[in-house]
Amino acid sequence: MQNILEAIQSGNATAEDFASLKLPESYRAAFVKKDEVDMFEGLSARDKDPRKSLHVDEVALPELGPGEALVAVMASAINYNTVWTSIFEPVSTFGFLERYGRLSPLTKRHDLPYHVVGSDLAGVVLKTGVGVNAWKPGDEVVAHCLSVELEGPDGHNDTMLDPEQRIWGFETNFGGLADIALVKSNQLMPKPAHLTWEEAASPGLVNSTAYRQLVSKNGGDMKQGDNVLIWGASGGLGGFATQYALNGGAVPVCVVSNEEKAAIARSMGAELIINRSEEGYRFWNDEGTQQDPKEWKRFGAKIRELTGGEDIDIVFEHPGRETFGASVYVTRKGGTITTCASTSGYMHEYDNRYLWMNLKRIISSHFANYRESWEANRLIAKGMIHPTLSKTYSLEDVGQAALDVHKNAHQGKVGVLCLAPEEGQGVRDPEMRAQHEDAINRFRGV
Repeated sequence: MQNILEAIQSGNATAEDFASLKLPESYRAAFVKKDEVDMFEGLSARDKDPRKSLHVDEVALPELGPGEALVAVMASAINYNTVWTSIFEPVSTFGFLERYGRLSPLTKRHDLPYHVVGSDLAGVVLKTGVGVNAWKPGDEVVAHCLSVELEGPDGHNDTMLDPEQRIWGFETNFGGLADIALVKSNQLMPKPAHLTWEEAASPGLVNSTAYRQLVSKNGGDMKQGDNVLIWGASGGLGGFATQYALNGGAVPVCVVSNEEKAAIARSMGAELIINRSEEGYRFWNDEGTQQDPKEWKRFGAKIRELTGGEDIDIVFEHPGRETFGASVYVTRKGGTITTCASTSGYMHEYDNRYLWMNLKRIISSHFANYRESWEANRLIAKGMIHPTLSKTYSLEDVGQAALDVHKNAHQGKVGVLCLAPEEGQGVRDPEMRAQHEDAINRFRGV
């Protein structure tokens, strides 16, 4: 891998130079093993430790197929799907790989006894397959995580509706937490030139997800003046939602769990903040079997206190079971609850009277299509939206990085250096970097 790293760091290697590089037969990657899917049996989810299940070792370089690219990964990042993969919940991801492997002889490559994880990357194209015209070796790129086949009609209006839609690095193999990754060429986007490798890698999944869920017509279709309730507003996902609300002229009402996270939300420019720890909301009883509508009402009263008597137009939901009943309750008549995840539990409960009698809508949102991802990345590249990276680990410490996210012991995104030997490398536009340095540092919680 040293020849690849030297070419990237030289700053003067041409497309021909990259195309002539000899690729290794194997590369370093973070993966889980199929024969260890039962290793945490009997433990609660919170007690499962990704440091025990995530391995870093050499794996074979996959065959390059039509419409695909091999990318040298300089940096990646941790998402909740990596945590889910590492603790084998809610199901083992090897079932995804087995089903994908039955699709064609080419997709059979993905069905292996190990799963290379990771749904973010920033790096450099090394080699492209037949039919790739938009990208060439040496191009500096980031990748979004939507993998689609596009052979059926359903995906051509919105690729998220493709019957063979998958999340790369979660439902496919050869993900971004590695020194080399295999992607479809239509996952690639230009790397923002003013960002370091680790900064550029960190927005991918969460930035695109937040854009579709809140801004796109496929999600909340946010407009100026909307009151937007954002759960986990300082986190990797909520941090981007907060930025989109502020950037788009909406009014974010940021829910956080402690004062440190409240300070991060304020540093972004948010003014209406609810600290759940201070307010002591108890939406569920101690057994987690019954919700308390009085607590929903108290939560709604706090929102109106902050907004001058107005209710919520859009709820940016992702905690799931713990908060969903309250989210439905506090949304205004005709308002929208958008949901993209369920980190506190998938079995949601809410009082349907508050939904149907008040004409509220629940909209599901799952990542983003290529156009939405491109627009989200374009805003990063223009310096209008900023990464929320808070800490970066080496690939060797990927288990600890995943544990941080699993235990919610992080702010914003947690990055992982792959080929990049240290933080701070990869800035190609120092003038733009200087222009946005303060904002970048502020959103990193520095």
